[in-house]
This record gives sequence, structure tokens and C-alpha cells, in this order.
Amino acid sequence: MRATSFHWLLLISGLCGSKGAVIAAESTLPPLLLHNFERVASPTPGVTMSSWSAEPGIRAGRMWYRLEPAQRLDGGRALHLHYRFTADAASDIGWQLTLPNLDATAYDHLEFWIRGDDRAGFADALKVEFKQPLPNAPPGLLRQGSAEVSGITGDWQRIRVPLNLMNGIADWRHLRQFGIVLQPRRSPAASGAYWLDDIALIRTGQPGPSTRDPVIPPIKTAWENSIGGKAAAQPQIHARLAGWPERLLVNPAELPAADPAFLERLARDTWRGLTALSDRDHGLPLDTVRFNGSIAPDRAGLGDYTNVTNIGLYLIDMVAARELGLINTEEMQARLKRTLDTLEQLETYQGFFYNYYDTTTLERTSNFISFVDSAWLTAGLMVVRNSVAELAERCSRLIAQGDYRFFYDPVERLMMHGYYVNLPYRSEYNYGMLYSEARLGSLIAIGKGDAPEEHWFRMARSFPASFDWQSQSPKGRAVKTVNGYSFTGGYYAWKGLRYVPSWGGSLFEALMPLLVLDELHHAPASLGRNAAVHTEVQRRFALEHLGYPVWGLSPSSMPAGNRYGEYGVRILGARGYRAGVVTPHAAALALMTEPAAAVANLRQLVQRYPLYGDFGFYDAVDPKTGQVAYNYLALDQSMILIALANRLRAGVIQGYFSADPMVQRVLPLLGAEHFFD
Repeated sequence: MRATSFHWLLLISGLCGSKGAVIAAESTLPPLLLHNFERVASPTPGVTMSSWSAEPGIRAGRMWYRLEPAQRLDGGRALHLHYRFTADAASDIGWQLTLPNLDATAYDHLEFWIRGDDRAGFADALKVEFKQPLPNAPPGLLRQGSAEVSGITGDWQRIRVPLNLMNGIADWRHLRQFGIVLQPRRSPAASGAYWLDDIALIRTGQPGPSTRDPVIPPIKTAWENSIGGKAAAQPQIHARLAGWPERLLVNPAELPAADPAFLERLARDTWRGLTALSDRDHGLPLDTVRFNGSIAPDRAGLGDYTNVTNIGLYLIDMVAARELGLINTEEMQARLKRTLDTLEQLETYQGFFYNYYDTTTLERTSNFISFVDSAWLTAGLMVVRNSVAELAERCSRLIAQGDYRFFYDPVERLMMHGYYVNLPYRSEYNYGMLYSEARLGSLIAIGKGDAPEEHWFRMARSFPASFDWQSQSPKGRAVKTVNGYSFTGGYYAWKGLRYVPSWGGSLFEALMPLLVLDELHHAPASLGRNAAVHTEVQRRFALEHLGYPVWGLSPSSMPAGNRYGEYGVRILGARGYRAGVVTPHAAALALMTEPAAAVANLRQLVQRYPLYGDFGFYDAVDPKTGQVAYNYLALDQSMILIALANRLRAGVIQGYFSADPMVQRVLPLLGAEHFFD
């Protein structure tokens, strides 16, 4: 299902428009005219125009343009923009205005005039976009906000696009580019032409909905107000929890000396925390609990909200706890039924769950439908239906209600990050790199029959060398063919180790899918080998290059300021996150790739830092200062428990997931590719 196009945004001003009619009558602020095409130079100093290709060095086609009489009522000239794709074009071409670091914060709409050239032919849809630099990023790496314009005809139309719709940009300062993007899969003809005129930023005073619009849960808000506000509600939320820690820290000497017993103890403590810090009535884990250096309830911060990935992993946690002997089958089934009962009450959209819900009132607290989070919920339901026969039908019904074509962009042939129901429009970015935690969702969608197999080979293994913002230039970037699909391979290298990069270089991106899918077994020459190398580079980079005594860099809490940060090994990612804190969930994930080194690392974390509490490991430590983030995040705790179950019980969770018919259909796909041939 494609994201909704917005014919409702097209303001048709008759067959011909009056030159210079770009006037925002709704506002006293004059338009910022980017170009009126009366002459080559723009009325706005510093604006220049040019054509471009998405991938330099690969000829996808060409664009050319001239300034010609506009054929509008009062004469004047317009841009006559021609395009022609090559026969096998797979990437975009476009035309752009280079902008002089423009500040568009005073404006709320893009406005321009357009018509297709009936004689040359044209596609009735194209994409418009703005770009700006990313903070603290290489100059060539730009953030973009884009929107699809459809319903283009051979008559002049005035188009207005709310800037809020271009949700990849939140701060509209420092604009560097405006572009018209043409995509071969969007164009029914290999060549064509458009007329463009009077491109401007305007202020209408009606910006429309935004991704930043809060979702105020009315029941929760009324309840909080009735008892004196959010702070007054904290004790009552605490009373809804299934448990609470008895001590902040555990003496490392209490932990077993033998490695298997140590891991069993860690599993038991982690499970106790996951169940304790969940809503007793609804069976949902709280996303975050912050202890702030004390177990006193009045000093804690209770995040009584949860995310659908949390729920999906919590379902797996219950199965893992049974397999580890921490609960019996009857208790597991009772807990699963309670959580499934809750799931069946939650508000959904197109069969998918919203990204966040209030754990107290079950109201949604998000406008966003997330692809990757939806996929992890599906993964949890798949594990349950293959391990608990009594619940298989309920799980299957929840899996079937969401069609992943909702997220699939047939033009890009990629999964988009998600969908904002309030806009209503898709999120800006796609999951364009293969090696991220989202790859599991792509496999699920293909196995379910909601996405074509072609999608798997559309995701990038590496980027062109001309993308000079990336952490290193790729090697071995040659065209490969697998299962009849052609794509470009390539890899990075560090100290003789070859690997396909992730985006940020974190262990979360590399190893989270292994919680349910044994890539080392099913994809030994591709994803499995990559997982092993990412683990080794993570370990060696932290110990040898950073000089840390421990390792495991991944997104986690920040010890200072109760915030969340993205950390990784820069050389492992195309973008590469910065180094920083070490998180135990990353060390635990490595149990599935380097078990001996991972256990030794977990022991080092216990011995060196005050990091182990009544419910197992806290979320992160700064290895330079020893400062600890005394937080429990449901996501990270679940990753620890599931990794432990796989290690201690011979890949039991991976086995349940791989037995699913949806996974069985895609296992041959995993084994067919060789990353480094």
C-alpha cells in the first residue's frame, strides 16, 4: 500500500496563471522567491540551478533545461525542464537550486507552478525536496525533507506543499538545496518534460499538522489532574508495579564463580526485573525506570509508557523464562494470555499498532506507526505461536491483521521508516541499508508475502565511493547476481577484517536480529560472517584503540543527564556513531557470536563498576569516569534475557522462530548470498 498522495494539496488556479501571482494573500509576510526564471540569475542572491544524478559515475539519464516563454496570461518566461532515462536506469535524476544557507523558519509552505509538456510526455507525479547539513556530520551528508506531488496535468497548476509534510526536516534553517526528483519507476515514459515557474516559500498562517504534535491521552490526563498532577500520580503508578528492587547494588562477591552459574544468575535477576517493572494489571513492561542512584520510590522516575518492540520482546521473555526454568508452563501461559488480552484492546491503524501506549490507561501516546517496531512485535508473536500451541491461533490473528505492504515503497523498493497518521503521510526515510536491525522486518515481510524478494537485494551492502561523507571508501564494490537479482556488493576493512557496514556501527544494529534468527547457521557466508566480524571489531577497537577495559558500544542511556545516546564503533558504520558509554546489553548480545569473550566482558563490567543491581545490570557505564546510568530500559533488559536463553539453552528462541513457515520460506534467500566473494 503506498503512502497517501496529496491531491488535496493542489490548488488549481485555472488553465493559465498570472505571472507573478505567487502572493500569499493569507499573510502579510511577502514570499521568499527562490526563482522566477525571468533570467538565469535568481531574484534571491546566491541561488543557482543545475541538474544532477543520484549516483555519480552511473549514467541513469540526463536532464536539460532552458528559459522559454511561459505561455501564461501575462507572458514572461518559465523553466522548460526535459528528462530522459537510460534504458536500464535504476537510480534518480533531478534538477536543483543551490541555496545560500537559507532560513525558512518564517514560512510554512512551498509554492510553485507546474504543468506537463503534452508534446514531450511526462509522468503525473514527481518528488520535491529540500536539503540541509546534518549537525556534527561531514559536509557531504545532508538531511532531506521531501514530498510527492501527484495529479500533474498539461495545464498550469499552482502547487502548495506544507513544509510540515516534509518531516525529515524539523528545523528549517540552513537550507542548502531545493530539488525536483525524477525516478524511473515512477515515470511511465523514458523521457518527457515539464514547465516550472515561480518557486517560492510562503507563509499562509495554516501550517497544518506536524510530527511534533503531542498526543494527549484524555483519560490519563484527567486522572492525573484529578489527583494533583503528574508528580502526584507517581506513587499510584508505583503501586501498579508487580515488584520493586530491595537494594540498589549487589556485591560482586555474591555472584557465582563458574561461568554457567553466573549466566543463570544474571538471567534470573534480569527476569525478576522485567516482571517487577511491568504493569500488574495489563501485563505490559514500563519502557524506562530511572533510579537516580537510590531505590527510594519517591526518587525514581517511572516511565509508564511502552513501545511495541518492548511488547514483542516481552512476549519472547516469557517463553525464555519458561525455557530457563524460571517459571513453569502454567505461569507462562497465564502471563502471555494477559498480555495478549491487552494487545487485543489497543487502538490500531491499518492493522498495525501505534509506536507508544500508556501502560496505565492503554491509550495511544503516538501518531507514528513504525515499521521496525511493528516487525519486532510480529517476531514476538511468531515465537509464541511456535512454542505455545494453545495461543497459536490468537497470535496468528494478530500477525495477519497487518499487511506490510503498508510500509513498502514500490518506487524505492524499500521499507519506509513508518507513517504519521496525523499528517497523514509517510516518514521521510527508508531503511536503505541491509545491515541494520530492520533487516529482520524485511525478511518477515517477504516471508509473509507482503513484499517481493527483490526488496532484499535493493538494500545497500555498501555506498558508492563518491559518497565521500562515509567513514571509509568501500572495497570490492562490484555487481553481483543472486537468485536472478543484480545488485552491487562491497565491504569495508579494518586490520585485515572485511565486513559489510551498518549505519552507526553499533552492536544493536549488528546483532539484535540474532535474538530470533541464527544468522551464523543460516547465512554463514553473509550475515553470519558479518555478525562475527562486527563483534570482533567492536571488541578490539574498544580495547586496543580506545583503551577501554570493557567493550560493547550501542545506543543506550547516558550516565549524565538522564538522556539517551547513540554510540558505536565509527569504522563499522557508513555514518558511524561516536564512541562513548559501554552498555551491558551489547556485551550480552555478543554471547551469540563470541561467547567466551562476552562472558569475560560481563564479568569485567561487574568487577570494575557499580553496575549490577537487584535486577541485574543497569543500562550503561562510562568506562572513563565509572559513572553509571542507574536505569532499566525494557528493551535492553529483554535483549539481555533472550541472548542468555539462546546461550544457555542451545539457541532455543532462534529455533522457535526459524520453525515458523514464514521464516522457512526465506531461509534459502539467506544462504544464497556471499558477501566477500
